[in-house]
Amino acid sequence: MENKQVSFLKTCINGINALSGIGILSIPYALSAGGWLSLILLILIAVAACFTGILMRRCMDRNPNVTSYSDIASHAFGRKGKLVASLFTSLELYFVATGLLIMEGDNLHKLCPNFALKLGSLSIDGRHSVVILAGILILPTMWLSNLDVMSYVSACGVLSSLVVVVCVLCVGVTKGVGFHGKGSLINLQGVPTALSMYAFCYGAHAMFPSIYNSMRKKSQFSKVMFISFVMCTITNLSMAVLGYLIYGQSVQSQVTLNLPVQKLSSKIAIYTILAGPIAKYALTITPVATAIESVLPDRYQDSKPIGILIRMSLLTSTAVMAMVFPSFQSVTSLSGAVLIVVVSFLLPCACYLKIFEVNQKWGIELACILTIMLMSVVGGAVGTYSSIAQTVKHN
Repeated sequence: MENKQVSFLKTCINGINALSGIGILSIPYALSAGGWLSLILLILIAVAACFTGILMRRCMDRNPNVTSYSDIASHAFGRKGKLVASLFTSLELYFVATGLLIMEGDNLHKLCPNFALKLGSLSIDGRHSVVILAGILILPTMWLSNLDVMSYVSACGVLSSLVVVVCVLCVGVTKGVGFHGKGSLINLQGVPTALSMYAFCYGAHAMFPSIYNSMRKKSQFSKVMFISFVMCTITNLSMAVLGYLIYGQSVQSQVTLNLPVQKLSSKIAIYTILAGPIAKYALTITPVATAIESVLPDRYQDSKPIGILIRMSLLTSTAVMAMVFPSFQSVTSLSGAVLIVVVSFLLPCACYLKIFEVNQKWGIELACILTIMLMSVVGGAVGTYSSIAQTVKHN
C-alpha cells in the first residue's frame, strides 16, 4: 500500500477522526451516570491515553521493522505477546465497528421509524432494516486502503462531530428547551459506567501504528498526538456539558435520540452524525483486515480481490452483530472496560517497560507508567463487572 506520503495536516485529520467517533454521543450519558466531578476522570483518561500513544511511537522508533500494534507486542514479548495483542486489538476494533453500525441504525430509525426493506417475500422492518441500509452506505469506503485518500473521508467525520456539537447547542438555546438539567455533583454508583464510557472515547491506539507509518515526517507524530487529543477532548467536554445541561438525568445513551425531530437543528445533527460511521468505519476495520491478511499464505496477502472479500465479510458480520446486540450503551461500556483498557493503556505500558527496561530506572516516567497500569487494572475490573451487570439487567 502506498501510505508513505501523508502530510502533517492530513495525519492530524486521520488522528482526530480516529479519536472522534461514536463516543461523543455517549459522553452526556456517561456524565449523567457519574456526575459533574467525573469530568476530572475524562481529562485524566485523555492525558493517560495521549501518553501511552507517545510510548507506542517510541517503541516503533526502536525497531524499523515494527509497523503494527502486534509488532510492538512481538518485539517486547515474542510470539505470545503478538498473539495477545492481535486478539485484543482485533476484538476492540471489531466491537467499535459494531457500535458504529448500532449508532447508524438507531439514528436512521429515529428519522425513519416506518422504513422497511423488502426482498421478494421477505420483509425486514424496524431497526434491523436500517442497520442493513447503513452497511450498504458504508460499503464503498471499504474499497479504500490508502490512508492519504482516507484522510479526505476522515475530514467528513471530523466535521460531523463539530457540527453535532453546534446543533446540540442550537437545540439548547431554542425557546422551550433551554439548559435546565442541573444534575448531580457525584454519583459513586455510576462512576464505573462513566469511567468505561470515557475510556471508550480514547480507544484509537490500535490505529495509531497505521497512521504513524503513513506519515511523511514521522518525527512530527508527537505533535499529531497532542493536537488530536486536545481537539477531541475539547469536543467531548463541550458535548458532555451541553447534553447534560439540556436533558439532565433523562439523557439517553446517544444524545441524538433525545433531540426533537421536528426541529431543524435536530435534523441537521442527526443527519450529520450519520456521516460519522461512513467516514470512520473503514479506518476502524482496516487493522483487523490487515491482521487477517497477514496470516494468509504469501500468494494471497497482496491480492486485492481477497482484501476486498475480507473487508466485505467483516462488514457483513458486524452488521449481524449490530442487529442482535442489546444496546449501544452495552457495547461502549463493555468495550471500554475490557478491550480498550487493555489495548490503550495496559499493553502499551507493558511493552514500553519491556523494550526499554525502564523498570530498572526509578523516576517520574516509571511512576507515571505504573500508576496508569494500576488504575487500568482496577478501573477495568470494576467497569467490567458494572457493564456486565447492567447488560444482564437490561435483558
